[in-house]
Amino acid sequence: MKFIKWLLALVVTLILLVTVYLTVFFDPNDFKPEIVDAVKKQTGRELVIADDLSWTFFPVIGINLGGVSLSNPEGFTPKAMLEVNKAVAEVALMPLFSQQIEIAELSLDGATINLVTRKNGTNSFDGLSGDNSKKAATPAAETSSNAKLNDINIGGISITNTQINMIDEAKKQTQVFTLKSFTLGEFALEQFAPIAFEFSATMPDMTVSSEGKGELKLSRDFTQLVVNGLKIDTVVEGESIPNKKLETSINLATQIALDKQQLSVDIAQLTAASITAAGKVGVNYATKIPQINADFQVGDIDLDTLLPKTETAAATEQAPAASTPAVEPDLSALKQLDVKLKLTVKSIKVANLSTQNWLMDVGIKNGVLDLTKLNADLYQGKLLVSAQVDARQAVASYQFDKKVTGVQIRPLLKDAADVDLLAGTANFDVKGKGRSLIPEQLKKNLLANGHFDINDGALYGVNIPQMIRSAQAKLKGDLSPETKEERKTDFSSLTGSFSLDNGVATNPDLAMSSPLLRLAGKGTANLLTEALDYRLTTSLVSSLKGQGGSDKDALAGIDIPLAITGTFQKPEYALDTKALLNNQLKEETDKAKEKLKDSLLKKLGGF
Repeated sequence: MKFIKWLLALVVTLILLVTVYLTVFFDPNDFKPEIVDAVKKQTGRELVIADDLSWTFFPVIGINLGGVSLSNPEGFTPKAMLEVNKAVAEVALMPLFSQQIEIAELSLDGATINLVTRKNGTNSFDGLSGDNSKKAATPAAETSSNAKLNDINIGGISITNTQINMIDEAKKQTQVFTLKSFTLGEFALEQFAPIAFEFSATMPDMTVSSEGKGELKLSRDFTQLVVNGLKIDTVVEGESIPNKKLETSINLATQIALDKQQLSVDIAQLTAASITAAGKVGVNYATKIPQINADFQVGDIDLDTLLPKTETAAATEQAPAASTPAVEPDLSALKQLDVKLKLTVKSIKVANLSTQNWLMDVGIKNGVLDLTKLNADLYQGKLLVSAQVDARQAVASYQFDKKVTGVQIRPLLKDAADVDLLAGTANFDVKGKGRSLIPEQLKKNLLANGHFDINDGALYGVNIPQMIRSAQAKLKGDLSPETKEERKTDFSSLTGSFSLDNGVATNPDLAMSSPLLRLAGKGTANLLTEALDYRLTTSLVSSLKGQGGSDKDALAGIDIPLAITGTFQKPEYALDTKALLNNQLKEETDKAKEKLKDSLLKKLGGF
């Protein structure tokens, strides 16, 4: 017992002697000029320590700092790059003797950082490394590599009221980032410690505010960092933001293998506006280009609610087109990506077009984007797409293969383009390729071939039997008003193939059949002007009875020319009555000849 008492007395005496020595004979303010000179020599910057340095003692030892500032390079505005109102660092004394670091408190309050980029490209960091930075770094690195710590304990870290001003003189823009608070609770190796933060940012076109909390753990060998239950809520506001305000929330856990330079994130829930999602992300950042693998499951997405048509947008659409020529989108960033993404989406609605059950596989590597698979349910049918975009050249190239099966074409056309033209069950396939992603150039440069067939449908906007009946009546001299009937022509099948070149789709073999009539011909559809130009031939195969006709039609079997012109939005249909008359006269003449021939044969006794 006496030994222990003497040992404790010795320790207390030692601490008292150290305290007396530091306070009486070792004034930290004596070193301020040396610190200022060292910073000046190393960086060329002015370091100012306005307040006196002061010691803290048992049970901890530390230094209080205040009124600290570090200047920007000469000629910069603001003059100060860093200003600190107050900083406190306190370390427990006794654990140091057993190679343990126990930090009682680390706090920083009222820091302001001004990062300036001037018009000539120079910035606030220029010259900070100094000429001797590499030489000075070597012994420090060796010391740190040889040092061994048994444990680290931190009573707490608090950073408050820290502001970062990013000033771009060329763009005349200032972005302000404010860390209102960051706290780390009691921390020890192999134990979870609570963390929390509150952050905001002001940029030229938006403001951001965010807060979060969770817990983290660091392994004893410093190779594994784990963050659990991290929940971050963010609000973004600005004129360019959908509905001028976007609220997001994310709940995640992450593991970082510091030795292997690998990161994995498990996102339990992500919400943005009305969209919900969950998924996993893995990152290997040990390679030159980080490798990213992601797998997400997303709920319903209604892009129409996120991108409302504002009055400003409407006015922009009505305004004359800008004379500035369109430029190719810059896809050079794809060269710096190595990404594999699997995505499932419950439903997507965009431009009033609805799709469900998306399944998509995408890869990006070496400047090439590969959409290896995209499946979706589309208006009671199926959509299957594969595509590739090659951005290795300044003007990107692309190719695609698209198939649509069993789709109800009428509601699709009405929702997608407000066109009420066709109805029926459609099957469609097209393969294409091209260069340039400028919208107008895309239409001009696209080369494609495809085929379509539509079954049990109708052609809206025209009643071909009624048109034929009306033309027939006029040929007979009946000029009475036409009866009003629904402008619709039913058919059992509508088929054709097409090719696309220079913005014009050419359809050489359009064919339509129904119990009443047959229609065949060819034509073009201009994707640039939306102009239609079709020349078709219609022939009746039976009576128009049931369509308002007689039991036996004089035009049955006669080819009747039909023209389709106008635009996608307003197609126009017209019969060639002159050709119709000529065909009917020819038919009547042929019948008269046959009748005369039969009469002569009878008179000649059958010879």
